[in-house]
Amino acid sequence: MQFTDSPELAQLRTEVRDHLTEVMTPERRERIYRSGVSHDKDLIAGLVDRGWFVPPHLAEAVGAPVRTAVEQSAIDAELMYADAPTYLSATTMMVASVIHHAGTDEMKERILGPALGGEVTIALGFTEPESGSDVAAAATRAVRDGDDWVINGSKMFTTNGHIADYVFLLARTDPTVPKHKGLTMFLVPMDTPGCDAQAVWTLSGERTNITFYSDVRIGDEQRIGDVNAGWSVLNIALVDEHASSWGPHLARLLHHAEAWAHEKRVDDQGVTATPIDDPATRRRLARIAMEVEVSDLLQQRCLWMSGNGDMPIAEGPMSKLYSTEALERATEDVVEMVGPDGLRSYLEPTAPEDGMFEQTMRFSLGTTIYAGTSEVQRTIIAQRGLKLPRT
Repeated sequence: MQFTDSPELAQLRTEVRDHLTEVMTPERRERIYRSGVSHDKDLIAGLVDRGWFVPPHLAEAVGAPVRTAVEQSAIDAELMYADAPTYLSATTMMVASVIHHAGTDEMKERILGPALGGEVTIALGFTEPESGSDVAAAATRAVRDGDDWVINGSKMFTTNGHIADYVFLLARTDPTVPKHKGLTMFLVPMDTPGCDAQAVWTLSGERTNITFYSDVRIGDEQRIGDVNAGWSVLNIALVDEHASSWGPHLARLLHHAEAWAHEKRVDDQGVTATPIDDPATRRRLARIAMEVEVSDLLQQRCLWMSGNGDMPIAEGPMSKLYSTEALERATEDVVEMVGPDGLRSYLEPTAPEDGMFEQTMRFSLGTTIYAGTSEVQRTIIAQRGLKLPRT
């Protein structure tokens, strides 16, 4: 395992960061902030044109440039560091990977090319209002009717469902068997009659949705995998989702905290001081820097395992769990360090670092829920990593 970038990888990072510095204009950031929607078609088109969009394991399927997993991880880290609006693209890539593994040849031909070209988008439809993190308890029903399926139910936290072309939907197709065994996955076109998305606003200002499916009729060609084998299909996606790292957000927070700490300030008594001169400030920044390093190393381990043909079953959740909880700790620490000014929000002229501290504090709370709550991650680590009994 290499702990430092090669010259070629360092150059790639620089190219991606320079491009994002250019395209993440104040106007684009404000539009994303006000809308709560993390998607921008023009920005995605720019990534596609530069060969920075398609993940390595899918590149050959569409004739895209093939990069290493390490190179793709570096690109993804720069996108996250810049807070680029790529959430809908990330879920699209996740489902594209599932289709590549479990979809029919007809579905691959119909969906993969446009999805990997940034032209088709796919949101996730797993969670339900009554079941939360217990995804297998899904009550949304899909009933066979000749060559079609009729779907009724609802999904919660279908982020970007109001603009996505499809929802990757988990539905119950056999209520008479244990809950993990009676599920089937579908790719539901959101322009189908009976589909509706209603906004739900999160603490971070993000728009997610509750989506409703009322007598939604789709053909069997929209099914992914075998009937009642949806849990195994879903797990292809969940392994990728659980292996996420949020370290770049932590690194961005540290960058802004250091910038704040080096600015001279005059207090009410006319005394000039620089926060970085205070040992307490340096201790806080050092603690965040260590958490950035650990988060990065946990993610690097996942990459190393994948490169050696191993599945990071428990290691992925370790990376996600640690980096999100570290981000939560660090934002609280920074806001406490900055004081009341740290609660000034984005677009307020007096806000330090353009309100980044307040915004990141709100955002951090959701990261411990995205891609499976911290409790879910700990359960996976305990049962699959440490082989502890189910509790």
